[in-house]
Amino acid sequence: MAYRVVVRAGPRVEKASADTLDEALELLEDRCRELSRGPTRDPVRLYKRTIEPVQQVMARAEVSGPQRWRPALRGGLDLRGDGSAEAWTGRVRRMLVEQEPGESPYDALRRGLSASSGP
Repeated sequence: MAYRVVVRAGPRVEKASADTLDEALELLEDRCRELSRGPTRDPVRLYKRTIEPVQQVMARAEVSGPQRWRPALRGGLDLRGDGSAEAWTGRVRRMLVEQEPGESPYDALRRGLSASSGP
């Protein structure tokens, strides 16, 4: 049984699979770091409202598995328009994984997924 990694950046959807959760998280981290080196977004003005780059999701990367139907683990990263990233777990109810001091969003995702998988 494999873990699935799906990265959505604009209209592009990239899919990959890995045998272990660690391999899947490495794939996710490599692709997200590559995307974060790209151009950032400008503020978007929509009528009287301005959507700042930090409010825009530039790319979303998620990992799920190991089961194909109703996977036990689901989580991912949202890359923001200003280059920052936020980790989350869940599918229907996404729960933000708060970063601890000195922790990267990738480490926060690892911690969040290991906590949701149980002992």
